[in-house]
Amino acid sequence: MTDPRTDEALMLAYRDGDAAAFDALYGRWRGRLYRYLAHQAAEVVDELFQDVWLRVVGARTGYEVTARFSTWLFRIAHNRLMDHYRARGRSLVDLADDPEDNPIGRQAAPEWDTPPAMLERREAARHILVCLAALPPTQQEVFLMAEESGMSLDEIARASGVGRETAKSRLRYALDRLRRCLAGLRGTE
Repeated sequence: MTDPRTDEALMLAYRDGDAAAFDALYGRWRGRLYRYLAHQAAEVVDELFQDVWLRVVGARTGYEVTARFSTWLFRIAHNRLMDHYRARGRSLVDLADDPEDNPIGRQAAPEWDTPPAMLERREAARHILVCLAALPPTQQEVFLMAEESGMSLDEIARASGVGRETAKSRLRYALDRLRRCLAGLRGTE
């Protein structure tokens, strides 16, 4: 049975000593956070994922509800990614992952499906990953925050440290580039 409390109420309960509240939050957000990090830093995703959750645990005593929990969580993740990039001498603007070296792109389609459907889904997923990897990192990040966490533009702006209009522009450009890229890939088949 899932906990009916909001994410913010769970974090406040965890702050006040309810360890089960953390378990519920972790269960709700682990998949989305992992995918968000994996799309941006697949080579160290496990390290980053663990570090983000350790920072959540470490920050619990000072937690106050100033935004949705997802905004707070993804702000921590964003900051941890920036630290990771700075430590390696790269900025968000210079990042470009090789889609052929992306372990997420090598995931198999469900085994229960027919071979033609599996092939079609695999090609669609490959196209999406290629197009996602081709996005400028700032657009990729905003797109992933919207898709993986369902965050609003205001929440994305706060989490990524930019204005609402900047977040909106980045998301619009990301969607436009993804559409064009996917249309171009389908046109070359």
